[in-house]
Amino acid sequence: MSLDIETLQRYFGNVFEAHLLQELSQIGNYIEVNEGHTLIRPGGYIRSIPILLSGSVKILRPDSEGREALLYYIGGLDSCAMSLTCCINRRPSEITAITDEKTALIAIPIEKVDEWIDKYATWKQFVFSTYQKRFEDLLGAIDQIAFHKLDERLLDLLNRKSKQCGCHIFNITHEELGHELATSREVVSRLLKQLEKLGTVKLSRNKIELLSNHKI
Repeated sequence: MSLDIETLQRYFGNVFEAHLLQELSQIGNYIEVNEGHTLIRPGGYIRSIPILLSGSVKILRPDSEGREALLYYIGGLDSCAMSLTCCINRRPSEITAITDEKTALIAIPIEKVDEWIDKYATWKQFVFSTYQKRFEDLLGAIDQIAFHKLDERLLDLLNRKSKQCGCHIFNITHEELGHELATSREVVSRLLKQLEKLGTVKLSRNKIELLSNHKI
């Protein structure tokens, strides 16, 4: 798909002003990536800022032992506040970003981030709105860790995945869920079996079905 004005107008007509759309069509790079593609790892330098058109990306924070905890998801017409921060401050990444499904995005050269903040009011608003949404996501993640038991956090994670993809069957391993919750595969397996006994989920090989009567 080309980044012509008509396409950008369809996605961003109510978000960005006309001159910004024109510039975006000239310098934006359209990219499609499959599920499980790593966009950035800790220590890497961000060369471009992604704005998602479709699909979703999970943002994970690793610890010193290599375990990773889920911070938040980004979805359609959204960007990553952590990437923006690293870009503006010219710092290496502190997060891992992995596509959670097939994803289409526009990559914007990092030098345009600062320039457009001064040049376009709609871009400045988009950046600030992105920070606000991610701040709220992080507050939610802190609340989950501080105030909810692990089984509640697991069910909340499945519900968030369901909302993100618009589906209720996930091709995901117990180990992957363990990484996102910063716990072990064995713990996740035990909790999922408990949820299955309660009629909340249905388990099969590398698949988890969130039953409709328990979806949010």
